[in-house]
Amino acid sequence: MGKTRFICSGALPWRRLLPLLVAAALPAGALAQAEFPNRAVRIVVPQAAGASLDIAARTVGLRMQEGLGQPVVIENRPGANAIIGMETVAKAKPDGYTLVVAPPSAVAINPLVFKQLPYDTLRDFAPVSQVTGITFVVVVNPALPVASLKDLATLARKRPGELPYGSAGVANMNHLSGELFSQLNGVKMLHVPYKGETPAVTDLLSGANAVMFTTLPSVTQYIRSGKLRAVAVMGSQRSPVLPEVPTAAEAGMAGITTSGWTGLLAPSGTPNDAIQKLYREVARVVKLPEVGDTLSKLGADPVGSSPEQFGAFIRAELAKWAKVVRSSGIELAP
Repeated sequence: MGKTRFICSGALPWRRLLPLLVAAALPAGALAQAEFPNRAVRIVVPQAAGASLDIAARTVGLRMQEGLGQPVVIENRPGANAIIGMETVAKAKPDGYTLVVAPPSAVAINPLVFKQLPYDTLRDFAPVSQVTGITFVVVVNPALPVASLKDLATLARKRPGELPYGSAGVANMNHLSGELFSQLNGVKMLHVPYKGETPAVTDLLSGANAVMFTTLPSVTQYIRSGKLRAVAVMGSQRSPVLPEVPTAAEAGMAGITTSGWTGLLAPSGTPNDAIQKLYREVARVVKLPEVGDTLSKLGADPVGSSPEQFGAFIRAELAKWAKVVRSSGIELAP
């Protein structure tokens, strides 16, 4: 008897068919992760276009296109102290295609001062990477007889509740940094909130305010021109922008270390493969010389930490500022 031969019209050769059979056997989730990204990635910025956070997001995010091989779209969703943009991402599909570049106020402060916040930092977000750190500095009007942090604490004790310091608003990082200084030194200063950092700096220049705990980029030009006096930087090391200005730790007040920062987060539940790929891109991009130059002009230092490191940093920030908020008696917003 002759051998029976099975013939299928249009059959694929086995070498071509095998990959299709393997792919069909894989779970859909595994395929989606293996292919990430296969379309545009959206990065939400919860502040207006042109703000320092927006510039940092565009500088880093748009360069991530090279490694991801897909477009990266920056979308500004400002409003309600960054709550609108944060909520948008918290409720987005957790697939790695919708992210947020957030400031510390949105991640570590809002959960402490809003009673009905529509997101929970630890529950609703997956850390990807801390993108930058931003140096904070203590500055005074030159008419104030203060040359050091100890001088400032001494003067505040002599004028309890009278020495005015400006901020960009209640529970803003400027405000809480001033509260942190006051609590650690056992003094009471007069908090003067403004609708933004710029008007607060303007009044500091005129002498209407005496002190500010603020981001270095917002006052560098005035320090260099002599219109303001830098007392100390609040980071862990001296700033290359003002190498002659000591750190708070060098001034004997290590406990008031404060920094601004920006970080990339994804919705909770985003596949780890996508998180890791995004993190590696951030870490690569922030090391590029041209990116570093742009960030340094904003007073920002590139970081590019791992998801685990960023997660630990967020938890530490929440714990740190929770103590300050409780001790300061700041009333929770509705």
